[in-house]
Amino acid sequence: MNKPGFPRAQGLYDPRHEHDACGIGFVANIKNRKSHAIIRQGLKILVNLDHRGAIGADPLAGDGAGILIQLPDGLLRAETRALGFGLPDPGDYGVGMIFLPQGGEKRAKCEKHLARLIRKEGQKVLGWRDVPRDNSFLGESVKPIEPTIRQVFIERGENCADTDAFERKLIVIRKRAHRAIRKRDLDDQALFYIPSMSARTIVYKGMVLAPNLERYYGDLDDERMESALALAHQRFSTNTFPSWELAQPFRFLCHNGEINTLRGN
Repeated sequence: MNKPGFPRAQGLYDPRHEHDACGIGFVANIKNRKSHAIIRQGLKILVNLDHRGAIGADPLAGDGAGILIQLPDGLLRAETRALGFGLPDPGDYGVGMIFLPQGGEKRAKCEKHLARLIRKEGQKVLGWRDVPRDNSFLGESVKPIEPTIRQVFIERGENCADTDAFERKLIVIRKRAHRAIRKRDLDDQALFYIPSMSARTIVYKGMVLAPNLERYYGDLDDERMESALALAHQRFSTNTFPSWELAQPFRFLCHNGEINTLRGN
């Protein structure tokens, strides 16, 4: 029997599977066909997850929103070519989405340390790209803590036999960078965080309202950006404070639950 108000069972949809899922959405092409339409659908899901708890007294300040997609090779290849460097075949390069301090010596120190770690792990830094943003869509209370956001492009080294090995190496680099830069080299006020570092996926997220995510990140509105999947999440902070790094989704997933600290669990 169909539930009142729900469509009839069709394709992969069955109304018996309806359940609550606060803030999480996922859309994919099961044949792995990439398109900009998938990203648009993911952003639409994100907007439809509106929730009064995700907005503070500042009308443009949210608890955070984001989207995880496959690496948009077409866009990135064109953009890096314009910057003066090329990219290897898909799977042979990775992209790190990096939150950095707002200019100055600390930002330069972060970038230098990260580049050194990449080389130390046997990989090659191809170049950097400034991520296009429009912070007029950020709340006034958020702008002072807005990070500089850049992408670092990394070529697979000879010590990685394939993309799987390369992906594991990128995890090692990310973890080493966090440990070295966040815990030793910078004070507590300096923002350094890596939302994603992968040869397969990338995360665009921040302390921005869900309807404004694509306005803040110009890439998301670019027709050249294509993916076969989109994982979207709008964060609703309850007993934790909002922050740029805690905006979801995380590097591999998003979760719906009060999983706040390792010690708490």
